[in-house]
Amino acid sequence: MAEHDDETTWTDFKAAVNMTASALEKFLDTDESQAVGQKSNGKGESTGHASGRRIVDLLHTKKADLTEDDYAHMRKVVSYVHRHLKQGGPDDKDAVKDSPWRLSLMNWGHDPLKD
Repeated sequence: MAEHDDETTWTDFKAAVNMTASALEKFLDTDESQAVGQKSNGKGESTGHASGRRIVDLLHTKKADLTEDDYAHMRKVVSYVHRHLKQGGPDDKDAVKDSPWRLSLMNWGHDPLKD
């Protein structure tokens, strides 16, 4: 199993997640948030939406109280955000605001319009 540096994970997570806990929580309550992302069997909560709820919890957790499982999820978030950003959103910048690409990233705590 690969060794992970928790400090690097913390720094990368804080850079990837550019939404506050309250902003993310508010977004997760919207119909737009719940409409995007992959869902198991096409039903229920999407993977990203569930991750967003976990991210809110992580943002409320003191660094000293984070577990190895928390750090593993933080690495997953960083990986998803970086991969999704590389894929790029709509070419028409006016279309980005309401695009599934942006809404999906926001479920993972990253709003590309804040960059």
